[in-house]
Amino acid sequence: MKTVRPQKLKAWETALLLALCVFFLSGTWAENTQRQLAGGLVRLHVIANSDSDADQAAKLAMRDRVLALLTPLLADCQSSEEAVNIILAHQEDIESLGDVSVQLGTEYYPTRDYGSFSLPAGRYVSLRVTMGQGAGHNWWCVVFPPLCTEALAEPVSDVFAPLPAEQSALITQDGPAYILRFRLLEWWGALFRS
Repeated sequence: MKTVRPQKLKAWETALLLALCVFFLSGTWAENTQRQLAGGLVRLHVIANSDSDADQAAKLAMRDRVLALLTPLLADCQSSEEAVNIILAHQEDIESLGDVSVQLGTEYYPTRDYGSFSLPAGRYVSLRVTMGQGAGHNWWCVVFPPLCTEALAEPVSDVFAPLPAEQSALITQDGPAYILRFRLLEWWGALFRS
């Protein structure tokens, strides 16, 4: 009986296997990090009827009405779950603000830079307010924690206080490492987005 010796992997085969392992581990890390971060946020997405000047102005007016309604209601929320429950309880109030359809669910967002902070691409809980046909440009922000104002009264790190420190740091700190992480999250999300 002849004994079969296991073959040694060639250097390029070992390198390829190692690269694949690093790729999948990095992607898994990126997806998990984004999922944890998304679990602490609720985003607002307002979509205009069309791109006409009148419909775009109406979109911004609707945004202002939705924020005027929700901002005081969500001011004392300590979690995204609490914010979602309040939004659901007031869904009819949001719908009564105009000719809109209102949905609360998950939605994919690309990486978004808000000036003082950035959010990575991924799926987030989203309050989607669609005006008319919903064929126009959109507007989005974070409704919980409350980040929809142009100039925040308190530092961004204070607004993200309800989030775990690691997730808050991912959002509020700046530098090449965070940019690379966001690019990895965006790339991985686009690759496996459903």
